[in-house]
Amino acid sequence: MSLHDIPLHTLSGAETSLAAYKGKTVLVVNVASKCGLTPQYEGLENLQKQYASRGFTVLGVPCNQFGGQEPGTAEEIETFCSMTYGVTFPMLDKLEVNGEGRHPLYQALTAAPDAEGVAGDVQWNFEKFLITPEGTIATRFRPNVLPESPEITTAIESTLP
Repeated sequence: MSLHDIPLHTLSGAETSLAAYKGKTVLVVNVASKCGLTPQYEGLENLQKQYASRGFTVLGVPCNQFGGQEPGTAEEIETFCSMTYGVTFPMLDKLEVNGEGRHPLYQALTAAPDAEGVAGDVQWNFEKFLITPEGTIATRFRPNVLPESPEITTAIESTLP
């Protein structure tokens, strides 16, 4: 099964998959509203604005597995993101990224290594996975790598369609 074939749901509950983004570079990020890293939403939105016209999108994936930092309902998450950070990029429904309930998307993503060659569990909120327009995992960035860092912008630019 390709990444494009994994069934997903949007934050509003509509069925989707990464096939909706086929031909685009996608930065998949597990997000949370009550985390010390939550201000990264601003950088993610800046990336969205900077690269969207060139075939790129951020895809936010709310997750409540790290310290209960995303307890809200879909409506609360959507309101927080749009009102606080002006988020325009698409958001999925809450997923589990680690453990027995790990969603199939994250079963695939966590097999990818980071810059140090380490694969496995997501460490915390705001871990980032860059997906190529063909649907393969280009690279993985740990939570402390800021969205607008040279590592991420260079990787995005090298994978744009």
